[in-house]
Amino acid sequence: MMESNTLLAEQLGFSLELPETVYQVRDIVRRFAQERLTPHVRELDERQLFPVDLLREAGGLGLMGIFIPQEYGGAGLSYYEYVAALIELGAVDGAFGLSVAAHNSLCTGHIYYHGNEEQKRRYLPKLASGEWIGAWALTEPNTGSDASNMDTIAVRDGEGWRIRGQKNFITHGISADVYVVIARTGERRTRSNATAFIIEKGTHGLIPGKKEDKLGMRASETAWVGLEDVWVSDAQRIGEVGDGFHQAMQVLDGGRISIAALSLGIARGAYEAALNYAKQRRQFDKPLIEHQMIAFKLADMAMELAAAEMLTYRAAYLKNTGQAVTRYSSMAKYYASEVGVKICNEAVQIFGGYGYVKDYPVEKYYRDIKLCTIGEGTSEIQLLVISRDLLKEAGLS
Repeated sequence: MMESNTLLAEQLGFSLELPETVYQVRDIVRRFAQERLTPHVRELDERQLFPVDLLREAGGLGLMGIFIPQEYGGAGLSYYEYVAALIELGAVDGAFGLSVAAHNSLCTGHIYYHGNEEQKRRYLPKLASGEWIGAWALTEPNTGSDASNMDTIAVRDGEGWRIRGQKNFITHGISADVYVVIARTGERRTRSNATAFIIEKGTHGLIPGKKEDKLGMRASETAWVGLEDVWVSDAQRIGEVGDGFHQAMQVLDGGRISIAALSLGIARGAYEAALNYAKQRRQFDKPLIEHQMIAFKLADMAMELAAAEMLTYRAAYLKNTGQAVTRYSSMAKYYASEVGVKICNEAVQIFGGYGYVKDYPVEKYYRDIKLCTIGEGTSEIQLLVISRDLLKEAGLS
């Protein structure tokens, strides 16, 4: 986080003064992360344990419904506070931060931004409090980036819908209480061919599958989800038939800001660990940080963190003010995740052999950060989104 309450970026076309609540949230989340997460990080990672109880505890602090209005049981804050919270969580445990991000931005956010009043009243209070855990199901085994070609289908059946298919790489795919599922309701690769549905845990035919054994983010549960003749009433449909893909793209606009913030947190954790190590570790009769090559590495890392932070808050500003955010959310997600990988790599290098063993923190940062270049749209997809927006602005698409 910035030490000053004023963040100026006139060259990007905005002048932003962060509210005091950003710093209050930062301090609360930092204390929670240090006191409640730090003692358990290694065990959760090694045993791939999903800390549901800690998520519910985070819900008591308002972290499971940060931008949900108070009338629906949320904290009623903005994306500034959301970014600050995820940075602090990521700096301690990227996996926990990922679960908070997926719960807020994807499942809870989809219902808040696109659900009707009855759906909001029914689901948001329990999601925002952390009583219920949310999952969001778009990705499939054969259609990741190619979402308009999804195999999961929903067909009308009486007063509701029959849904068949399989989703994979679903955060909280086993433990979720509520799933937002996007299914195809039209022809492949046509406009307006998907619709979103809310499916509750225990619904007949909803089958939580195998937990993935992952490289990093191991304490954030990821699994496939089967949908075998799942029937839901039409009241569980979110928005109009055919609006699901458009809703999903808007949800991902916000979600990409959260991944940018998470990337910042992980990268900051790695940078601070490397900085402290470089101050203490002596080689050739002086601390590592006094060797120009190491000092230059740290200077590059600090600069890239500052640039990524600026871009992430720019995207949050656009989101908070209701402006078009697609380009900048993709820019923030792309840049923060890519420089995050670079920063974590350099942190391991500064630690040398110690960076490769689990007794030191940077090997976990290194493993965790890679997912940020993949989840909620790969880096390649972000470049596609940005370039298409530029072409549209130029009147060439």
